[in-house]
Amino acid sequence: MACRDLTRAERAAEEIRQSTGNGNVVIRHLDLASTYSIRQFAKDFLDSEERLDILINNAGVMMCPKQLTEDNFETQLAVNHLGHFLLTNLLLPKLKSSSPSRVVNVSSVAHRGGTPTPLKDLSADVCVVSLTPRVFTGRIDFDDLFFSQRPYSALESYRQSKLANILFSRELARRLSGSGVSSFSLHPGVIRTELGRHVEGWFPLLGLLLKLPSLLLMKTPWEGCQTTLYCAVTPGLEDLSGCYFSDCAEKETAPEGRDDVVARKLWEVSTRLVGLKNTC
Repeated sequence: MACRDLTRAERAAEEIRQSTGNGNVVIRHLDLASTYSIRQFAKDFLDSEERLDILINNAGVMMCPKQLTEDNFETQLAVNHLGHFLLTNLLLPKLKSSSPSRVVNVSSVAHRGGTPTPLKDLSADVCVVSLTPRVFTGRIDFDDLFFSQRPYSALESYRQSKLANILFSRELARRLSGSGVSSFSLHPGVIRTELGRHVEGWFPLLGLLLKLPSLLLMKTPWEGCQTTLYCAVTPGLEDLSGCYFSDCAEKETAPEGRDDVVARKLWEVSTRLVGLKNTC
């Protein structure tokens, strides 16, 4: 268990030990908002562990106020996408040597937006052609990933990061074809966790609604993890590598989640941002 808060992590680990009888539950510190922390974690893991069969990229923040990480990345894109992108790439040697293995990326139905901005692929160059006003329309804004030029929107930033999860998973599957490593993305559902702690600040009415008894129909954490577990352990999913799941079944993403040109562009940009020299 790779966690930012080791105190809470130890409580969770002890609950797992007690409920399962499995004492072999290890916690390690990992802050996905810090490329230094990610590199240190990956180095320690590669040096000490023999196998990595399943990597579940589950961490995330949602609709938080605009902040920059120590690497000067906008927090939501940094934690939700760039951190997982760097971590996965650093751990790929162990995933490959442990194949068949899997990478499971927890995304969200929030990746859906409006009409995506068209992109045209001109041989090796990718040209972004904007035919719409400069507003978020369910796409990756390569011209302003960190909202340094446009007004910050917590919701738009969150959507962009969740779309990035899906495109990363799709491109990872393409690059790892034939390696024995599979990649999946998923929507876990609307779950009663602390993930939405910032929602009330941005949308007071929505925050009030979230407290109403009617929304007790939201999934419990146990229910919300079922699709993640499905992607992690269900036999025979290898042929669906790169696909998106919800409610333990393959589902179709929004059109912008199936754009391979954007997926390749995102991979290239992400590689430069996190300082990776070699990727799969």
